[in-house]
Amino acid sequence: MADRNSPHLVGFISRKFLCCLFTLTTFFFIFSWFFVFRSTGQPQFIDHSLLPNSKLFSTIENNEETQTSVQNEIQSSSIPYLNCDSNKMPLKVFMYDMPPEFHFELVGWKAEGDNVWPDIQTKIPEYPGGLNLQHSIEYWLTLDLLSSRFRDPKGVYSAVRVFNSSEADVVFVPFFSSVSYNRHSKLVRPQKKSHNKLLQEKLVSYLTSQEEWKRSGGRDHIVIAHHPNSMLDARMQLWPAMFILSDFGRYPPNVANVEKDVIAPYRHVIGSFINDSSGFDDRPTLLYFQGAIYRKDGGIIRQELYYLLKDEKDVHFSFGSIQKGGIREATKGMHSSKFCLNIAGDTPSSNRLFDAIASHCVPVIISDEIELPYEDILNYSEFSISVRMSDAVKENFLIKLIRSIGKDEWTRMWNKLKEIERFFEYQYPSQQDDAVQMIWQAVARKVPAIKLKLHRSQRFDRSDVGRERTLTSVPWSKHNS
Repeated sequence: MADRNSPHLVGFISRKFLCCLFTLTTFFFIFSWFFVFRSTGQPQFIDHSLLPNSKLFSTIENNEETQTSVQNEIQSSSIPYLNCDSNKMPLKVFMYDMPPEFHFELVGWKAEGDNVWPDIQTKIPEYPGGLNLQHSIEYWLTLDLLSSRFRDPKGVYSAVRVFNSSEADVVFVPFFSSVSYNRHSKLVRPQKKSHNKLLQEKLVSYLTSQEEWKRSGGRDHIVIAHHPNSMLDARMQLWPAMFILSDFGRYPPNVANVEKDVIAPYRHVIGSFINDSSGFDDRPTLLYFQGAIYRKDGGIIRQELYYLLKDEKDVHFSFGSIQKGGIREATKGMHSSKFCLNIAGDTPSSNRLFDAIASHCVPVIISDEIELPYEDILNYSEFSISVRMSDAVKENFLIKLIRSIGKDEWTRMWNKLKEIERFFEYQYPSQQDDAVQMIWQAVARKVPAIKLKLHRSQRFDRSDVGRERTLTSVPWSKHNS
């Protein structure tokens, strides 16, 4: 009899055991989740007294209802920075209050009284138009930092300005170097130096006298020199800093390199393709290029490709500029083309790549030395074609390669372009994962390496000071004994 009843007894005990185990596991899961949440909360953004403690420790009768209730209370509580990216702390940036001659005065803003910065809540100074815009990166980043004190704290952003440099991850130098070069690099007689050169000299003097620079040797400073010809004089003296550049074409590797510096996209100058529903068959031009054909240095390849492609059917390859409606013409051409050429010019990069992205025209990159923005997290092969320069100039190589890409593959890349185009869009105020925030995120990824270098450099600071004290306390005759 006992043998016949034992299976029922065992089953009853097992079910009871499993029920208890499930209850305990559920409780400890919720309990551990609470402490994980508290440990990952951002101390300067979250008031822990506002967390819904009572909900988490209430009697758990229905796990699904409890979880929903907890989530609702979290979302409705007064937590300033909690979103899908809440595990990422914004980059803390200290920005120098530099004299206006270094920044907004260069775009025509006039300071009133002792004001260093414009009141951007009232009016935002405009940046010069035309091709000036393609290198306007310092303008957008500066605006983003200035706005961080009054923007919506519940928003998603990648950097916040701090006013104590000891709390900062990096130090931002608000020098509008590109517009300084574009507008003030010509010598005006009877001056012996251009205003651009004088500003660079003042910049070096200003930075190297700051305690923040002395403390780090400039390693944690951000200097923007996006125009290839900007900062030609100062860059050699400020080389320890992190540069934000368009490429490394005119820099020796000891001054700028991919390890310490950030490559930022150009701001596209042609119009974005809004509500683009054009498909493979709606874009009649196979391959498009319009721009300067005769260039120096690596840009010589442009004229070689011109002679190879100019007579090809459904290929547009011609000279063009922004003059006389050139931007409008290029916009129309790119919007109606399947592939757009991005060929090395005087430097490895150009804004043509970002014009193509904004047009959803699959970029064909022919530039062996080019460095691409965010390439540590973005796979360009998903939405562009890269061809070695030596292959591109072979007879029929390039055109055969392009014609071999069918409708399905092109459509996949076209869809990807529409997904990632926001990463290359400069705007104010900045939006989640736009170019401004992506640049700050790229800077943030460099911070651990910066801190490692700083900490290594400071290993022997204490002993060096002790050694100097010892030497100064010993009589001169003993130093020379």
